[in-house]
Amino acid sequence: MPKKIIHTNHAPKAIGTYSQAVRTGNTIYLSGQIGLDPTTLQMVKGIDAQIRRVFDNLNAVAEAAGGSLNDVVRFTVYLTDLKHFAKVNEIMATYLEEPYPARAAIGVACLPRDALVEVDAVMVLP
Repeated sequence: MPKKIIHTNHAPKAIGTYSQAVRTGNTIYLSGQIGLDPTTLQMVKGIDAQIRRVFDNLNAVAEAAGGSLNDVVRFTVYLTDLKHFAKVNEIMATYLEEPYPARAAIGVACLPRDALVEVDAVMVLP
């Protein structure tokens, strides 16, 4: 199956050797997003703002691929401090409708650009 690269200016440009998302068939693999403002490429301040920016960025990529966050079948959340997990749940619920996708949450030592949170996703379109 051929792959199609997904890109939008409404999410931060890739800062390495990866694409914002890759589509193969009906499945779209969204690269991890951190709390970078897509215009300035600067990290937003604070855990709440970073979580919101991460989901705004993911939503922009999902829309560029022809879907929405409600088409995501799996999220993986990476946190430098798992005490923020409840905050991720709270904010994530404002971006999604039930039934919710599968999810994993992983505590990590550090993330690029000293981010506090990173989230990647797998989306399937009809």
